[in-house]
Amino acid sequence: MRRPRLPARLPLDPYVLALLATVGLAALLPARGPAATAADGASTAAVALLFFLYGARLSTREALDGLRHWRLHLTVLACTFLLFPALGLAARLLVPTLLTQPLYNGLLFLCLVPSTIQSSIAFTSIARGNVPAAICAGSFSSLAGIVVTPLLAGALLGGDTGGFSADSLLKIVVQLLLPFLLGQSLRRWVGGFLTRHKQLLGYVDRGSILLVVYAAFSAGMAAGVWHRVSLPRLGVLMAVEAVLLAVMLLVTWYGAARLGFGRADRIAIQFAGSKKSLAAGLPMASVLFGAQASLAVLPLMLFHQMQLMVCAVLARRRAGDPREPDGTQLPDRPVAEVSPRPQHPAARGR
Repeated sequence: MRRPRLPARLPLDPYVLALLATVGLAALLPARGPAATAADGASTAAVALLFFLYGARLSTREALDGLRHWRLHLTVLACTFLLFPALGLAARLLVPTLLTQPLYNGLLFLCLVPSTIQSSIAFTSIARGNVPAAICAGSFSSLAGIVVTPLLAGALLGGDTGGFSADSLLKIVVQLLLPFLLGQSLRRWVGGFLTRHKQLLGYVDRGSILLVVYAAFSAGMAAGVWHRVSLPRLGVLMAVEAVLLAVMLLVTWYGAARLGFGRADRIAIQFAGSKKSLAAGLPMASVLFGAQASLAVLPLMLFHQMQLMVCAVLARRRAGDPREPDGTQLPDRPVAEVSPRPQHPAARGR
Protein backbone atom coordinates (compact mmCIF):
# COMPACT_ATOMS: atom_id res chain seq x y z
CA MET A 1 0.00 0.00 0.00
CA ARG A 2 1.19 3.49 -0.77
CA ARG A 3 1.72 5.63 2.28
CA PRO A 4 -0.05 9.03 2.23
CA ARG A 5 2.34 11.87 1.57
CA LEU A 6 1.84 15.35 2.87
CA PRO A 7 2.17 18.14 0.31
CA ALA A 8 5.27 20.26 0.53
CA ARG A 9 3.16 23.29 1.36
CA LEU A 10 -0.15 23.16 3.19
CA PRO A 11 -2.31 25.93 1.71
CA LEU A 12 -4.37 28.16 3.98
CA ASP A 13 -8.02 28.28 2.98
CA PRO A 14 -9.12 31.94 2.87
CA TYR A 15 -12.65 30.98 3.85
CA VAL A 16 -11.44 29.22 7.00
CA LEU A 17 -9.50 32.37 7.87
CA ALA A 18 -12.71 34.34 7.36
CA LEU A 19 -14.54 31.96 9.70
CA LEU A 20 -11.85 32.30 12.36
CA ALA A 21 -11.92 36.07 12.00
CA THR A 22 -15.70 36.03 12.42
CA VAL A 23 -15.43 33.95 15.60
CA GLY A 24 -12.76 36.31 16.92
CA LEU A 25 -14.94 39.32 16.13
CA ALA A 26 -17.89 37.77 17.98
CA ALA A 27 -15.66 36.98 20.97
CA LEU A 28 -14.26 40.53 21.14
CA LEU A 29 -17.37 42.43 20.04
CA PRO A 30 -20.43 40.22 20.60
CA ALA A 31 -23.73 41.61 19.46
CA ARG A 32 -25.84 42.72 22.41
CA GLY A 33 -29.21 44.35 22.78
CA PRO A 34 -30.34 46.06 19.55
CA ALA A 35 -27.17 44.89 17.80
CA ALA A 36 -28.03 41.25 18.60
CA THR A 37 -31.50 41.77 17.20
CA ALA A 38 -30.00 43.28 14.05
CA ALA A 39 -27.53 40.38 13.72
CA ASP A 40 -30.30 37.81 14.06
CA GLY A 41 -32.39 39.68 11.52
CA ALA A 42 -29.50 39.89 9.07
CA SER A 43 -28.81 36.16 9.46
CA THR A 44 -32.47 35.32 8.87
CA ALA A 45 -32.60 37.56 5.81
CA ALA A 46 -29.41 36.00 4.40
CA VAL A 47 -30.83 32.49 4.77
CA ALA A 48 -34.09 33.55 3.11
CA LEU A 49 -32.14 35.14 0.24
CA LEU A 50 -30.08 31.97 -0.11
CA PHE A 51 -33.20 29.87 -0.60
CA PHE A 52 -34.77 32.38 -2.95
CA LEU A 53 -31.69 32.24 -5.16
CA TYR A 54 -31.63 28.44 -5.13
CA GLY A 55 -35.31 28.33 -6.00
CA ALA A 56 -34.76 30.78 -8.84
CA ARG A 57 -31.78 28.83 -10.18
CA LEU A 58 -33.15 25.28 -9.97
CA SER A 59 -35.67 24.13 -12.51
CA THR A 60 -38.88 22.55 -11.25
CA ARG A 61 -37.86 19.27 -12.85
CA GLU A 62 -34.57 19.26 -10.90
CA ALA A 63 -36.42 19.96 -7.65
CA LEU A 64 -38.85 17.09 -8.28
CA ASP A 65 -35.94 14.80 -9.15
CA GLY A 66 -34.41 15.64 -5.81
CA LEU A 67 -37.71 15.01 -4.03
CA ARG A 68 -38.02 11.55 -5.58
CA HIS A 69 -34.56 10.51 -4.41
CA TRP A 70 -36.03 8.60 -1.47
CA ARG A 71 -33.00 6.34 -0.84
CA LEU A 72 -30.79 9.37 -0.27
CA HIS A 73 -33.31 10.97 2.09
CA LEU A 74 -33.70 7.78 4.13
CA THR A 75 -29.91 7.50 4.37
CA VAL A 76 -29.61 11.06 5.70
CA LEU A 77 -32.46 10.52 8.19
CA ALA A 78 -30.84 7.29 9.41
CA CYS A 79 -27.54 9.09 9.98
CA THR A 80 -29.25 11.98 11.76
CA PHE A 81 -31.71 10.17 14.02
CA LEU A 82 -30.22 6.66 14.37
CA LEU A 83 -26.44 6.68 14.03
CA PHE A 84 -25.85 10.00 15.78
CA PRO A 85 -27.98 9.04 18.84
CA ALA A 86 -26.25 5.64 19.01
CA LEU A 87 -22.86 7.36 19.18
CA GLY A 88 -24.22 9.77 21.77
CA LEU A 89 -25.37 6.90 23.98
CA ALA A 90 -21.96 5.26 23.64
CA ALA A 91 -20.35 8.46 24.95
CA ARG A 92 -22.05 7.85 28.31
CA LEU A 93 -18.98 5.75 29.15
CA LEU A 94 -17.04 9.02 29.47
CA VAL A 95 -19.13 10.13 32.51
CA PRO A 96 -17.92 11.13 35.09
CA THR A 97 -14.21 10.58 34.38
CA LEU A 98 -13.96 12.85 31.33
CA LEU A 99 -17.33 14.58 31.04
CA THR A 100 -19.66 15.93 33.68
CA GLN A 101 -23.30 14.86 33.56
CA PRO A 102 -24.55 18.30 32.36
CA LEU A 103 -21.99 18.34 29.55
CA TYR A 104 -22.92 14.80 28.57
CA ASN A 105 -26.61 15.74 28.52
CA GLY A 106 -25.72 18.53 26.13
CA LEU A 107 -23.63 16.17 24.00
CA LEU A 108 -26.49 13.68 23.79
CA PHE A 109 -28.92 16.47 22.95
CA LEU A 110 -26.55 17.50 20.15
CA CYS A 111 -26.85 14.01 18.69
CA LEU A 112 -30.67 14.28 18.64
CA VAL A 113 -30.93 17.62 16.81
CA PRO A 114 -31.95 17.59 13.12
CA SER A 115 -29.52 18.36 10.34
CA THR A 116 -28.76 21.92 9.36
CA ILE A 117 -30.13 23.13 6.05
CA GLN A 118 -28.41 26.25 4.79
CA SER A 119 -24.80 25.19 5.41
CA SER A 120 -25.44 21.68 4.06
CA ILE A 121 -26.75 23.15 0.83
CA ALA A 122 -24.02 25.77 0.65
CA PHE A 123 -21.23 23.21 1.09
CA THR A 124 -22.90 20.78 -1.32
CA SER A 125 -23.01 23.57 -3.90
CA ILE A 126 -19.37 24.51 -3.30
CA ALA A 127 -18.33 20.85 -3.67
CA ARG A 128 -20.43 20.50 -6.85
CA GLY A 129 -22.76 17.89 -5.42
CA ASN A 130 -26.47 17.18 -5.80
CA VAL A 131 -27.94 20.48 -4.59
CA PRO A 132 -31.64 19.62 -5.21
CA ALA A 133 -31.28 16.45 -3.15
CA ALA A 134 -29.46 18.35 -0.40
CA ILE A 135 -32.30 20.88 -0.23
CA CYS A 136 -34.91 18.15 0.15
CA ALA A 137 -32.82 16.05 2.54
CA GLY A 138 -32.10 18.99 4.84
CA SER A 139 -35.72 20.12 4.77
CA PHE A 140 -37.02 16.61 5.51
CA SER A 141 -34.59 16.31 8.42
CA SER A 142 -35.69 19.62 9.92
CA LEU A 143 -39.38 18.82 9.54
CA ALA A 144 -38.90 15.37 11.07
CA GLY A 145 -36.86 16.88 13.90
CA ILE A 146 -39.83 18.96 15.00
CA VAL A 147 -41.39 15.75 16.30
CA VAL A 148 -38.52 13.25 16.52
CA THR A 149 -36.03 15.37 18.52
CA PRO A 150 -38.37 16.13 21.48
CA LEU A 151 -39.54 12.51 21.56
CA LEU A 152 -35.98 11.16 21.56
CA ALA A 153 -34.91 13.73 24.16
CA GLY A 154 -37.79 12.73 26.42
CA ALA A 155 -36.95 9.04 26.05
CA LEU A 156 -33.15 9.26 26.36
CA LEU A 157 -32.66 12.28 28.62
CA GLY A 158 -35.73 11.79 30.81
CA GLY A 159 -37.70 14.47 32.59
CA ASP A 160 -40.71 16.45 31.51
CA THR A 161 -40.22 17.98 28.09
CA GLY A 162 -43.05 20.45 28.61
CA GLY A 163 -44.39 19.92 25.13
CA PHE A 164 -43.15 21.46 21.88
CA SER A 165 -44.39 24.53 20.09
CA ALA A 166 -45.20 24.78 16.41
CA ASP A 167 -43.21 28.02 16.15
CA SER A 168 -40.16 26.17 14.82
CA LEU A 169 -42.23 24.62 12.06
CA LEU A 170 -43.60 28.04 11.19
CA LYS A 171 -40.06 29.44 11.02
CA ILE A 172 -38.99 26.68 8.64
CA VAL A 173 -41.94 27.42 6.37
CA VAL A 174 -41.45 31.20 6.45
CA GLN A 175 -37.65 31.32 6.24
CA LEU A 176 -36.97 28.39 3.93
CA LEU A 177 -39.96 27.01 2.04
CA LEU A 178 -41.68 30.27 1.09
CA PRO A 179 -38.50 31.95 -0.30
CA PHE A 180 -37.71 28.81 -2.28
CA LEU A 181 -41.23 28.69 -3.75
CA LEU A 182 -41.04 32.41 -4.52
CA GLY A 183 -37.79 31.86 -6.36
CA GLN A 184 -39.36 29.00 -8.30
CA SER A 185 -42.29 31.21 -9.31
CA LEU A 186 -39.96 34.01 -10.49
CA ARG A 187 -37.45 31.71 -12.16
CA ARG A 188 -38.57 32.49 -15.70
CA TRP A 189 -37.63 36.14 -15.16
CA VAL A 190 -34.50 35.91 -12.97
CA GLY A 191 -33.19 32.39 -13.65
CA GLY A 192 -31.15 33.37 -16.67
CA PHE A 193 -29.49 36.27 -14.87
CA LEU A 194 -28.49 34.08 -11.92
CA THR A 195 -27.18 31.36 -14.22
CA ARG A 196 -24.91 33.90 -15.90
CA HIS A 197 -23.74 35.21 -12.50
CA LYS A 198 -22.99 32.05 -10.55
CA GLN A 199 -20.39 33.88 -8.50
CA LEU A 200 -23.22 35.75 -6.79
CA LEU A 201 -24.50 32.49 -5.31
CA GLY A 202 -21.03 31.72 -4.02
CA TYR A 203 -20.91 35.02 -2.13
CA VAL A 204 -24.35 34.37 -0.65
CA ASP A 205 -23.35 30.83 0.39
CA ARG A 206 -20.30 32.00 2.26
CA GLY A 207 -21.78 35.21 3.57
CA SER A 208 -24.85 33.52 5.04
CA ILE A 209 -22.67 31.07 6.98
CA LEU A 210 -20.48 33.89 8.31
CA LEU A 211 -23.58 35.71 9.56
CA VAL A 212 -24.88 32.56 11.25
CA VAL A 213 -21.49 32.00 12.92
CA TYR A 214 -21.34 35.55 14.25
CA ALA A 215 -24.92 35.57 15.54
CA ALA A 216 -24.56 32.15 17.22
CA PHE A 217 -21.20 32.89 18.85
CA SER A 218 -22.43 36.29 20.01
CA ALA A 219 -25.43 34.64 21.66
CA GLY A 220 -23.12 32.30 23.54
CA MET A 221 -20.91 35.16 24.69
CA ALA A 222 -23.91 37.20 25.83
CA ALA A 223 -25.34 34.24 27.76
CA GLY A 224 -22.01 33.63 29.49
CA VAL A 225 -22.03 29.90 28.80
CA TRP A 226 -18.28 29.89 28.20
CA HIS A 227 -17.61 30.76 31.87
CA ARG A 228 -19.60 27.85 33.31
CA VAL A 229 -17.19 25.08 32.40
CA SER A 230 -13.48 24.65 33.14
CA LEU A 231 -10.89 24.77 30.36
CA PRO A 232 -9.78 21.11 30.81
CA ARG A 233 -13.39 19.90 30.55
CA LEU A 234 -13.91 22.15 27.56
CA GLY A 235 -10.84 20.68 25.87
CA VAL A 236 -12.07 17.13 26.47
CA LEU A 237 -15.50 18.03 25.12
CA MET A 238 -13.98 19.49 21.96
CA ALA A 239 -11.84 16.39 21.47
CA VAL A 240 -14.88 14.12 21.85
CA GLU A 241 -16.83 16.21 19.35
CA ALA A 242 -13.91 16.19 16.91
CA VAL A 243 -13.94 12.37 17.02
CA LEU A 244 -17.74 12.37 16.60
CA LEU A 245 -17.53 14.64 13.55
CA ALA A 246 -14.69 12.61 12.01
CA VAL A 247 -16.63 9.36 12.44
CA MET A 248 -19.75 10.80 10.83
CA LEU A 249 -17.84 12.32 7.90
CA LEU A 250 -16.14 8.98 7.20
CA VAL A 251 -19.31 6.90 7.61
CA THR A 252 -21.43 9.17 5.41
CA TRP A 253 -18.79 9.29 2.63
CA TYR A 254 -17.66 5.67 2.47
CA GLY A 255 -20.97 4.22 3.66
CA ALA A 256 -22.78 6.05 0.84
CA ALA A 257 -20.28 4.55 -1.60
CA ARG A 258 -21.01 1.05 -0.29
CA LEU A 259 -24.72 1.73 -0.80
CA GLY A 260 -24.07 2.49 -4.48
CA PHE A 261 -24.53 6.27 -4.52
CA GLY A 262 -22.65 8.36 -7.08
CA ARG A 263 -20.24 11.18 -6.28
CA ALA A 264 -22.82 14.00 -6.34
CA ASP A 265 -25.18 12.07 -4.05
CA ARG A 266 -22.33 11.10 -1.71
CA ILE A 267 -21.47 14.77 -1.31
CA ALA A 268 -25.07 15.61 -0.43
CA ILE A 269 -25.24 12.71 2.04
CA GLN A 270 -21.95 13.63 3.67
CA PHE A 271 -22.79 17.29 4.22
CA ALA A 272 -26.44 16.72 5.19
CA GLY A 273 -25.89 13.58 7.27
CA SER A 274 -22.93 14.79 9.34
CA LYS A 275 -24.28 18.16 10.52
CA LYS A 276 -26.43 19.42 13.36
CA SER A 277 -28.55 22.55 13.28
CA LEU A 278 -27.87 25.23 15.87
CA ALA A 279 -30.87 27.22 14.61
CA ALA A 280 -33.19 24.28 15.31
CA GLY A 281 -31.42 23.17 18.49
CA LEU A 282 -31.58 26.49 20.37
CA PRO A 283 -35.39 26.85 20.51
CA MET A 284 -35.77 23.14 21.25
CA ALA A 285 -33.29 23.34 24.13
CA SER A 286 -35.12 26.30 25.65
CA VAL A 287 -38.23 24.12 25.90
CA LEU A 288 -36.58 20.83 26.86
CA PHE A 289 -34.07 22.17 29.41
CA GLY A 290 -35.62 25.37 30.71
CA ALA A 291 -33.17 27.29 32.92
CA GLN A 292 -30.35 24.84 32.05
CA ALA A 293 -30.65 25.49 28.33
CA SER A 294 -27.58 27.75 28.11
CA LEU A 295 -25.23 25.03 29.34
CA ALA A 296 -27.06 22.29 27.46
CA VAL A 297 -26.46 23.97 24.10
CA LEU A 298 -22.73 24.51 24.74
CA PRO A 299 -21.76 21.20 23.04
CA LEU A 300 -24.05 22.05 20.12
CA MET A 301 -22.52 25.51 19.72
CA LEU A 302 -18.99 24.09 19.74
CA PHE A 303 -19.93 21.34 17.28
CA HIS A 304 -21.64 23.90 15.06
CA GLN A 305 -18.49 25.99 14.77
CA MET A 306 -16.34 22.91 14.27
CA GLN A 307 -18.49 21.44 11.49
CA LEU A 308 -18.53 24.72 9.59
CA MET A 309 -14.76 25.09 9.67
CA VAL A 310 -13.98 21.46 8.82
CA CYS A 311 -16.58 21.24 6.08
CA ALA A 312 -15.46 24.53 4.55
CA VAL A 313 -12.08 22.96 3.83
CA LEU A 314 -13.63 19.64 2.82
CA ALA A 315 -16.04 21.26 0.38
CA ARG A 316 -13.23 23.14 -1.33
CA ARG A 317 -11.23 19.91 -1.61
CA ARG A 318 -14.24 18.07 -3.03
CA ALA A 319 -14.68 20.83 -5.63
CA GLY A 320 -11.09 20.27 -6.75
CA ASP A 321 -11.33 16.48 -7.04
CA PRO A 322 -9.77 15.43 -10.38
CA ARG A 323 -11.97 13.86 -13.03
CA GLU A 324 -11.47 11.87 -16.19
CA PRO A 325 -11.78 13.75 -19.50
CA ASP A 326 -15.36 12.50 -19.83
CA GLY A 327 -16.27 14.05 -16.46
CA THR A 328 -16.31 10.89 -14.35
CA GLN A 329 -14.66 10.76 -10.95
CA LEU A 330 -11.23 9.24 -10.49
CA PRO A 331 -10.78 6.69 -7.69
CA ASP A 332 -10.63 8.22 -4.22
CA ARG A 333 -7.19 9.23 -2.97
CA PRO A 334 -6.11 10.36 0.46
CA VAL A 335 -6.60 14.09 0.91
CA ALA A 336 -2.90 14.47 1.54
CA GLU A 337 -2.12 13.31 -2.00
CA VAL A 338 -4.42 15.82 -3.66
CA SER A 339 -2.59 18.76 -5.13
CA PRO A 340 -2.92 21.92 -3.06
CA ARG A 341 -3.86 23.74 -6.25
CA PRO A 342 -7.26 22.26 -7.30
CA GLN A 343 -7.83 21.58 -10.93
CA HIS A 344 -10.90 23.11 -12.48
CA PRO A 345 -12.71 20.54 -14.62
CA ALA A 346 -14.13 21.59 -17.91
CA ALA A 347 -17.30 19.60 -17.37
CA ARG A 348 -19.27 19.84 -14.16
CA GLY A 349 -20.18 16.32 -13.02
CA ARG A 350 -23.16 15.53 -10.87
